[in-house]
Amino acid sequence: MKWNEVSVETASEAVEAVANILMEAGASGVEIEDSKDVENYSTDGFGEIIETEMITSLTEGAYVKAYFPETVFVPEILPTIKERIAELPNFGLSVGKNEVKVTEVAEKDWATAWKKYYHPVRISRFLTIKPSWEEYQTTAPKEQVIDLDPGMAFGTGTHPTTRLTLQALETVLRGNETVLDVGAGSGVLSIAASFFGAKEVVAYDLDDVAVKAAKENIALNPSAKNIQVKANDLLVNVEKKADVIVANILADIIIEMLADAWRLLKPTGTFIVSGIIEAKKQDVIDAMQVQGFILDQTFQQKDWYALTFKKVEE
Repeated sequence: MKWNEVSVETASEAVEAVANILMEAGASGVEIEDSKDVENYSTDGFGEIIETEMITSLTEGAYVKAYFPETVFVPEILPTIKERIAELPNFGLSVGKNEVKVTEVAEKDWATAWKKYYHPVRISRFLTIKPSWEEYQTTAPKEQVIDLDPGMAFGTGTHPTTRLTLQALETVLRGNETVLDVGAGSGVLSIAASFFGAKEVVAYDLDDVAVKAAKENIALNPSAKNIQVKANDLLVNVEKKADVIVANILADIIIEMLADAWRLLKPTGTFIVSGIIEAKKQDVIDAMQVQGFILDQTFQQKDWYALTFKKVEE
């Protein structure tokens, strides 16, 4: 089978949003090459040097490449893709050059191409994410390893927003919590929550591809048996009460779901949010405070933020 590659040259801060647009348009997989990977991961934070030439040769911006089977008529969906990407500045995301190109590729060329960009990533002292096809030996007594196939969804641990969210989860969870993961993507946050001792995890995503991918990744981690994955629009009509809600999505979408998050969090519960750029940080904090949330912790990597808020009822 032949495939069409849609390549978007964009800004680093927009890669997850662009990847999401392409997947929602029907892509069967995405590949991300981001210049920020060099400065973010020239070391792993534990003294080990990462070979940056294995990450990317880009010096600025990023490429998001999506692959569509020949049965999808790309010229028909391309205008919608371009229109949605052009709207991202309305959400505070720069799209950089925003150049879109389409090329034809053979299946064998794309099916494994993105694998060269993914290697084991040490997230923290106690957590490592590794591609499902690679071998890895733990280096710390309590280190836990998540197996992940990053080919079909988002959240591999290599992007700052995912990394920050994982670090926030590790800080917040103490064991025996009920966790809701909103916009689950690859399922990596849900799996990590289970590994960190959550009693029950429910993962929600509106995208059927993400729901399928999350289920497949959970199956790669047999010890994470306490995770349910459901298709849902954010927290609309959800009734499950939670100790912790986590959402790694766009800032404007986070603001939209505040009332539902407040409704579902138990007293003194924690709301972890990520995917927030500097320009949107104060907007999120202000909206949270209006709802009644109190800022608890801030996690930062370069221009990205993850924030944790406590529900404090008078």
